[in-house]
Amino acid sequence: MRVKGGSVTRQRRRRWLKLAKGYWGHKSIGFKVAKQAVIKSWTYSFRDRKQRKRDMRKMWISRINAAARTHGISYSQLMYKIKEANIEINRKMLAEMAIHHHLEFKKIVKLVSTKN
Repeated sequence: MRVKGGSVTRQRRRRWLKLAKGYWGHKSIGFKVAKQAVIKSWTYSFRDRKQRKRDMRKMWISRINAAARTHGISYSQLMYKIKEANIEINRKMLAEMAIHHHLEFKKIVKLVSTKN
């Protein structure tokens, strides 16, 4: 006698449909399309976790550049002088200072400008 595995199949399909909950149209209803959509979303998630790191670095650089130019120095000159002055501060913290702590950022710019 042939065993169709009804409950196991149903559970497996329900699991995929649960993962596709909230998707638009047939992607949340049809098993095959839902499974493809979930796998595709995992692919996007994997890719974009890497992309997010690049995007954040770009954002920090543009913020530092904008703040540095208000003090009459370009981003590349500022970073070069910071490295030369042996100031160990990363771009994330420098961008944070440029936005929220203007005076401290200005002090760093003055410090590296006077050293050279």
